[in-house]
Amino acid sequence: MKLTDEWFTALAEDEAGKTVIISGRDNIEAFRISGKFKNRIEVTWSYNGEGMPTDEEAKLMESVGDALRVGAEKNKLAILTGIYTGAGKRIWVFYSRHTGAFGEMLNEALSTFELLPITIYSEIDIDWDDYLGTLDLKCCSDSDE
Repeated sequence: MKLTDEWFTALAEDEAGKTVIISGRDNIEAFRISGKFKNRIEVTWSYNGEGMPTDEEAKLMESVGDALRVGAEKNKLAILTGIYTGAGKRIWVFYSRHTGAFGEMLNEALSTFELLPITIYSEIDIDWDDYLGTLDLKCCSDSDE
């Protein structure tokens, strides 16, 4: 399985009607159908404001996101499938082989940063239903252009 670095961008709204920008990973079907990445993990950074993060926050978020992605994908422990930004949150969505190993990687990857305002949530999503929903947004976004 070859991991590509192809992404698409789509716009969505949260439950309150606030705009959320979605960056979704494309062409990772082989990882989805392999059945090896059944744990969906969200790393959520909440920030002040209802719109987009400040430039300073965005810069730090990029560094954190890069560290997480490198750590997760180094040995294909997890695949970053989406980044959602807006409405006071940035959410990185990963599909992982093992939640415990992902937690260890996360602690190591973020060890050089000061305490961050993040929360972590995981669930079993064997069929990648969340990811497929993101792909549906790509379809709708493409047809609106």
